Amino acid sequence: MPAPLTRPDDETLHFIIHAAAATAGGVGAGMAQLPGADGPAIALIQAGMIRSLAQVFNNHPTQQMTANLLLPFAATMAGRQVAGFLTALLPGAGNAANAVTAASITEAVGWAAVGHFRRLR
Repeated sequence: MPAPLTRPDDETLHFIIHAAAATAGGVGAGMAQLPGADGPAIALIQAGMIRSLAQVFNNHPTQQMTANLLLPFAATMAGRQVAGFLTALLPGAGNAANAVTAASITEAVGWAAVGHFRRLR
């Protein structure tokens, strides 16, 4: 759970994370019938989110740092793809499940990145 709003940049952090999560959810919903096809697009959304979050902290992450922040979620993405394959058989329900999962994982990636950048301060 994210820390309470106490810093001046917290509204910006919430906006960046929620916008990325909503975008990832949209991609997940729209591509549910193509198992695995949404993974690269969602990874790009998450990488862009991490770069935007880093700018709030006046940090300039390298490509390696961005990859390291995304790496813990790679296993989750693999599991999501298995679930996506199963739910792709159920149009509508599969789209919703894929959207919720993509958005949730993106939120988790975002708050993990915020924690990382706060520790660097």
